[in-house]
Amino acid sequence: MNNINIYLHFEGNCKEAFDFYQAVFQTEILHTSLFSEMPQNNDGNDHCTVEENDKDKIMHISLPINDRFVLMGCDTIGSQTERHNPGNNFALSVNPETLKEAERVFAALSDGGEVTMPLEKSFWGSYFGMLTDPFGIQWMVNFEIPQDE
Repeated sequence: MNNINIYLHFEGNCKEAFDFYQAVFQTEILHTSLFSEMPQNNDGNDHCTVEENDKDKIMHISLPINDRFVLMGCDTIGSQTERHNPGNNFALSVNPETLKEAERVFAALSDGGEVTMPLEKSFWGSYFGMLTDPFGIQWMVNFEIPQDE
């Protein structure tokens, strides 16, 4: 396993929270993406539909805390907001070293749980999936495809 990070979910104030964390930890935000940058839904998957009032919300943001830990986050949109409660608004994000390991970890964690987004190739080029394990813990599995493939 390459690493495991905390992924925080916010109800519209992700940018404000990460500006605060940036000041606290005195590091620079690595990456920010908005939901407006996501491709439009052309395949019938509800997870690709973004309402107009959600397009300027944060889809992904990352802030390094040190050389081994990155704090990541996003705003909740659509039906995700219904499940958002302060105190449970996080997921553990794992980055396996191989696609085979990603598939194994995703299958094992979701056994007896609920897959909220299947592990599949994403528009940003990684294999990505989300699930809630049998104990109610939310997970994200992200395998970054090596650039030479």
